[in-house]
Amino acid sequence: MPLRRGSKRRMPELFGMETPGYVNGRMNVRHRANIVKIGIGLTSLVFGMQAADAADWYPMTVDVWTDAFNMEGPRKNVEYTPLAKAEKKWDICVSFPHMKDAYWTAVNYGVVDESNRLGVKMQLVEAGGYTNLNKQISQIEDCVASGADAVVIGAISFDGMNNLVKEVRSKGIPVIDVINGMSSKELSAKSLVSFGEMGFKAGEYVAKKHPAGGKAVKVAWFPGPPGAGWVEAGNTGFQKAVMGSAVEVVETKYGDTGKEVQLKLVEDTLEAHPDIEYVIGTAVTAEAAVGLLRSRGLLGKVKIMSYYFTPGVYRGIKRGQIMAAPTDSTVIQGRIAIDQAVRILEGKDYQKHVGPKLYVIDGGNVNTFDRNSSLAPDSFKPTFTVN
Repeated sequence: MPLRRGSKRRMPELFGMETPGYVNGRMNVRHRANIVKIGIGLTSLVFGMQAADAADWYPMTVDVWTDAFNMEGPRKNVEYTPLAKAEKKWDICVSFPHMKDAYWTAVNYGVVDESNRLGVKMQLVEAGGYTNLNKQISQIEDCVASGADAVVIGAISFDGMNNLVKEVRSKGIPVIDVINGMSSKELSAKSLVSFGEMGFKAGEYVAKKHPAGGKAVKVAWFPGPPGAGWVEAGNTGFQKAVMGSAVEVVETKYGDTGKEVQLKLVEDTLEAHPDIEYVIGTAVTAEAAVGLLRSRGLLGKVKIMSYYFTPGVYRGIKRGQIMAAPTDSTVIQGRIAIDQAVRILEGKDYQKHVGPKLYVIDGGNVNTFDRNSSLAPDSFKPTFTVN
């Protein structure tokens, strides 16, 4: 498991202020001034912490594929260090499938914070969901027409973006594949992990609890939107990991990662298979399942697992409601994609295919892992422009 960078910082204690600071129930001027000074000092401390957090994400141990774009190919460990600053204020277009869940908010934080750190412009567009491939293509075309120097794409479709990638690359514009994966060989770089391995790690975790020869356990599996590259890879990895174990996948249901869609899928599965023992799938599935199972008195009886990591999954693991989830250090993938784009634009050396090391978070390490690599700060709101 990657080491946590930095130790937990503690604010000065402000409790126990003496009552002599008050006269007739009102704060005197000197005491009020002291409080203001303390507040200013704390504000500086907080901003200092945030700056340190942004700066100390690197060096980060990553996988680099030596046969770039071949997810099954060999890889090596590299300590990744980004550029200190961009040479000019490049204009980078970022396209996401949607901003409906905290997973993409974490990627959003990564690209926003790294764009600010490097000193480049960033415009983010989101297509509204995995059924909106044509909208994503149109948004990217508009970005390019508006003068984008580079494009970073979290793709809706594994194969459906290939003509667009070819068109954009023909204009000399770098295209970076982030998170989801595309099949185009004309991409400039990839900042992503193997979702096949993400699915495998989830399947392996539960298979180790129920090895071959033990009592069979029934699992419902919810890999995500049909046709998305990450979903097909995740499904393949999960199915491979549980093969030969006592895990029996009694239902596999695909669907968009909107909460209502996933909730309906879990409801339908519980009706069809009231004896299931595990709900495993997307982070949205896991989060939706917590409330549903609680309402039916099944929370704890039916175990829940996600095959990727979000704040809701994080809280669920801390509370003992969700068993575990692998993390792909989502924030880091967003950061590296922006750094790759700038390196390519400036003709500097770059790693063509990079992905953070994968590991599983459960009750044993949920309080010690590097939270800043996987989750946006609680105060972060979706941000669409950096100027």
